[in-house]
Amino acid sequence: MARKIIKSKIDLYIIEQVKHRRQKDDLQQDDVAIHLNVSPGFISHVESPFQRAKYNAQHINELAKLFKCSPKDFMPDKPL
Repeated sequence: MARKIIKSKIDLYIIEQVKHRRQKDDLQQDDVAIHLNVSPGFISHVESPFQRAKYNAQHINELAKLFKCSPKDFMPDKPL
């Protein structure tokens, strides 16, 4: 039986934007976890579409600081 994706389209979009920036900056999940003061396992769960974990507004704000961008940069231009 296939595993069901349990995150919304908007959550998946935000997560993909963060993951793309993380990889572009050659950062590991551990690096992001340290910056957010969360466990590396949390980042792994966030990046998995089959886990419930996702970034909240505080995480997005802190990620914007890490990547030196606006929190809006993680959001789509139009509703999904």
